[in-house]
Amino acid sequence: MSALPQPKKNYRCVPTLQQVYTGGPFVFSSDGSFIACACGETINIVDSGDFSIKGTIEGNNEAVTALTLSPNDKLLFSAGHSRQIRVWNLSTLKCERSWKGHDGPIMAMACHASGGLLATAGADRKVLVWDVDGHFCTHFFKGHTGVVTCIMFHPDPNRSLLLSGSDDGAVRVWDLLGKKCVATLAKHFSTVTSMAVSEDGWTLLTAGRDKVVNVWDLHDYAFKTTIPAYEVLEAICIIHTGTLFSSFLGALSPHNGKGISDTSAIHYVTVGERGILRIWNSERAVCLYEQKSSDVTVTSEIDDESKRGFTGAVILPRDGGLVSVTADQQFLFYSSIADGQLVLTKRLVGDNEEILDMKFLGEEENFLAVATNLEQVRVYDLASKSCSYVLSGHADIILCLDTCILSCGRVLIATGSKDNTVRLWDSESRKCVGIGKGHMGGIGAVAFSRKEKNFLVSGSSDRTIKVWSFDGISYDVDQPTGLKAKAVVAAHDKDINSLAVAPNDHFVCTGSQDRTACVWRLPDLVSVVVLRGHKRGVWSVEFSPVDPCVITGSGDATIKIWSIADGSCIRTFEGHTSSVLRASFLTRGTQFVSCGADGLVKLWTIKTNECIATYDQHEDKVWALAIGKKTEMFATGGGDAVVNLWYDSTAADKEEAFREEEERVLKGQTLENAVQDGDFSKAIQIAFDLNRPRKLFQLFSEICRKKDDRHQMEKALCDLGQEQLRLLFEYAREWNTKPKMCHIAQLVLFQVFSSISPSVILEIKGIGEVLEGLIPYTQRHFSRIDRVVRSTYLVDYSLAGMGVVEADVNDAKEEEEQDHAQNNGEALEDTTRTKKRKSSKTGKTKSKKLKG
Repeated sequence: MSALPQPKKNYRCVPTLQQVYTGGPFVFSSDGSFIACACGETINIVDSGDFSIKGTIEGNNEAVTALTLSPNDKLLFSAGHSRQIRVWNLSTLKCERSWKGHDGPIMAMACHASGGLLATAGADRKVLVWDVDGHFCTHFFKGHTGVVTCIMFHPDPNRSLLLSGSDDGAVRVWDLLGKKCVATLAKHFSTVTSMAVSEDGWTLLTAGRDKVVNVWDLHDYAFKTTIPAYEVLEAICIIHTGTLFSSFLGALSPHNGKGISDTSAIHYVTVGERGILRIWNSERAVCLYEQKSSDVTVTSEIDDESKRGFTGAVILPRDGGLVSVTADQQFLFYSSIADGQLVLTKRLVGDNEEILDMKFLGEEENFLAVATNLEQVRVYDLASKSCSYVLSGHADIILCLDTCILSCGRVLIATGSKDNTVRLWDSESRKCVGIGKGHMGGIGAVAFSRKEKNFLVSGSSDRTIKVWSFDGISYDVDQPTGLKAKAVVAAHDKDINSLAVAPNDHFVCTGSQDRTACVWRLPDLVSVVVLRGHKRGVWSVEFSPVDPCVITGSGDATIKIWSIADGSCIRTFEGHTSSVLRASFLTRGTQFVSCGADGLVKLWTIKTNECIATYDQHEDKVWALAIGKKTEMFATGGGDAVVNLWYDSTAADKEEAFREEEERVLKGQTLENAVQDGDFSKAIQIAFDLNRPRKLFQLFSEICRKKDDRHQMEKALCDLGQEQLRLLFEYAREWNTKPKMCHIAQLVLFQVFSSISPSVILEIKGIGEVLEGLIPYTQRHFSRIDRVVRSTYLVDYSLAGMGVVEADVNDAKEEEEQDHAQNNGEALEDTTRTKKRKSSKTGKTKSKKLKG
């Protein structure tokens, strides 16, 4: 028998797919390593390799309209509808300075090659040039009669020219030295969208939405020719010699039959509304290369030009290839050439919108198929976070999907859509191989056979479930085959939200908005049992992998486990604060994970009926949950357009806890040794590392008793970092509230304020709140001590009046003199007494003599 699986105690979250670009301005770094792009009201600094977010710049609650980078990639310039121009330091992601200058939103920005000048163009028809260091206006140009849409400095820094294009169809050339307009190039009949200067710097190409490219001679600003493009153009890029695309040009001449050996020809790339990359020759005014099909993912049933085309393009330096940006926020990287065609090497999706369902794909589960509120399924490579390919064919939003691996190794994907159809996809050929038609409503749930892998089941909003057979499916044809329905039944009174097939393929369970879950026998869909008990609609159902039971998640925020034999509820789990949208078994049916509309992901143990971990990594409803069958990792996705991968960290956490405990023991022994040696400076540092506030109090108390060791405390305090200083202030605030500890707290505060500069203290994060907590108790202690001192004056006065207490020095002298006088008096009295005795004897003798 196989060993029982160890229960999972914790999972670690790794954000895999995030919302990084929602459309609008973007700019690549000079080496192409990162992208600065707008994401709603923020600016993201995104790694162009794996699309991970390197930094986020919070905006000012306004949409970003223009972005540009300094030549050294250290400064980022941004502008929005508030007309505020901001300069951001990319090393600290902080705004260094900002100013206003335009009377309307800023639509375009450009930085000079020297990095000292910034040009801005706005909707107020003005072009302004700013000194970057002094942020004052150096040039003020007026002349355009429409919104200025694009702007650029001449690439040669020795030629002080500024070019601007407007929606009035004119391009103006401004002389920065003469501060005037030297030429107006008016040949476009619509908005000028892009400009490019040739490699030698003497030819200007302008593209517009009038579907033409105009060529201009910058020697005398004369018009040379017009090249029709037959599509609305959004961007134009010059191909420089010695680059990847220039070598590609040599392979084009035998295919198009026209020589391109003339050295004066300028080759350029255009992108526009058709979503097609094209390469042109300016001298011959011919298109040398055109993509056979668009890589923009749009269904054939929808003819929406706003979703189909490109919105921008840029040729990366150092043979980085060409990057084109689509209207649905995707970055397409073309970095290689094969068989005379440009090859799409990477697709980075900026915004997945709301994620509705997803499943792991492949034998090793290295891919993730994601269904968003779009008409396509996006398959992501989890290693590179790149969208490997897109399955397009549905005419409406895809609501659900499932995956399976056939015995022959072929991977299939089933999708259900609002277009009332079920589609079967082959991941190898990336084509639709089967279509199931017959439902009268949107498909809310699909599930493959778990054992035989020869059928799939679908549930719809028309309240029916259908069993579709794979008989007659061919994987090599270009046109999909129609799927045949083997069985159909009206299953519920309301929409079907979820369904699952048993591991032995004998049963299928469905969950509906009618608050029930039903178990049906396959393949004839005979009702077995109805599971009643939920108070709201059932959003999730799944069979246990080992026991004859079903788990359900409902809108009543509860999870229930049911027995298939009699339909009784075995266990009920409560903990979510809102609808439970997904629940799936883990650890061979001994645990399960759930997610809901409250944005929480919870890990449960069935035997103890308790939730052992709760994770809050989503900001919206968690609609999708995918479980890896081999690694038992899982992925979650929801309305925040974020996909999180969760890895089992039970063993790693146990090992890390053991190492931390071992290190803590060693540091504790080192701390005791330092105390024994009298090295209080070292002891204080170790106590901070171990986070032992009681030990710190004992150390400071010991220092108070040994006044000669206070310099060690001063040295230790000077070596503390900002976080340790903040902790020390928090400890002192706690000690300050207790009468027995307040004296030590005041000593520590005195040493801190004496040793550390106030400017350093003010830089500590959250120090203001801590100091506010210190002030009341400190004032109370001061008042108490002041009252005690004043009370001693009355006691001294009373004792002095009673003659008990006198002055120290004078009283001592007086007492000494009194003692001395008293001693002398006693001696004199003794002498007198002796003399009296002698005189009395003498008198008696004399009297005797006289008598005689």
